[in-house]
Amino acid sequence: MLRKSFFLPLLLIYICSAAVSSTAAAQEIIPFATANQNPLVTVFGLPATAPATILAAGRTTVEFRSDIASSCSSNSNSRESVLLDGETYRLTLAARRGIGRNLEIGMELPYVMHRQGFLDSFIKNWHDFFGLPQGERDNIPEDQLDYRYSSNGDEEVNLTDSSQGLGDLRLTAGWQLLRQDAPTRKSLALRASLKLPTGDSDKLLGSGSTDLALWLSGSAAGADDTVALFGSIGMLFLSNGDIIADQQNNMVGFGSIGVGWQALDSLNLKLQIDAHSAFYDDSELKELSESAQLLIGGTLAMTEATALDIAVGEDIVVDSAPDVVFHIALRHSF
Repeated sequence: MLRKSFFLPLLLIYICSAAVSSTAAAQEIIPFATANQNPLVTVFGLPATAPATILAAGRTTVEFRSDIASSCSSNSNSRESVLLDGETYRLTLAARRGIGRNLEIGMELPYVMHRQGFLDSFIKNWHDFFGLPQGERDNIPEDQLDYRYSSNGDEEVNLTDSSQGLGDLRLTAGWQLLRQDAPTRKSLALRASLKLPTGDSDKLLGSGSTDLALWLSGSAAGADDTVALFGSIGMLFLSNGDIIADQQNNMVGFGSIGVGWQALDSLNLKLQIDAHSAFYDDSELKELSESAQLLIGGTLAMTEATALDIAVGEDIVVDSAPDVVFHIALRHSF
């Protein structure tokens, strides 16, 4: 399953790097700013993985993120059934600003689209080319939108018509706990995000809940900065929402771990694993259970101030996250 994940992002990065000046400055190795795009999970306040370094006072970073997720899974037992077949596009405008010594604040505003999509044929051909299993893709019609969940005969989720609109606004903050530059680089930050219920939960654009996330982000790099390790661990506290409300958990643990390598002055290659505990209680279906996903790709330094992230995500706990996620983020600092 992993061969298709390695090939595509690295090919895209290679093509882009050919057009970038070799004099572009090296970028700090930081995580991919994304999270599980399962349509029954991304409505909640699970934060995107964030760097362990806080912006200096007066510095601002603006980022435009695009996550394209293709889901195709079907599961059932004696009392539950779920079908997640469709594509979800999440476009996020994010900004962070250092406002004092060791402190930053920010916001993230997503625009969410659930669509029939166009990737099913491409993904099936890709699986065939590499001799990979198709899973449910051979049993479900191509390019349809059908997000459903029922429990004990009651239909809790039913989205078959395309929907789009603003998602849930998030306010973010960070506090630098540790910043060491020699003999090795080490950073540790306490981060927080508050998700407000601004999206329409009936259209799966939001959860209807107010969610608070608290987590630690850490990183360590050698003196030459060519290899870096990064990770995070935290808790998400959720008020009662509208999505499968009678089974929603009010606390969810999450974390990540990753490694980056500066392959060229303008190119970092990265591998990252994100995981979280279950958002729903009393369910035996993988689509509603704990999750882990693998992201593979890299960061291309366009200029000293501008960088492009490209990554592909895989559900390493099968069916707990979308089958394939394409993550692209353009980041500019000033």
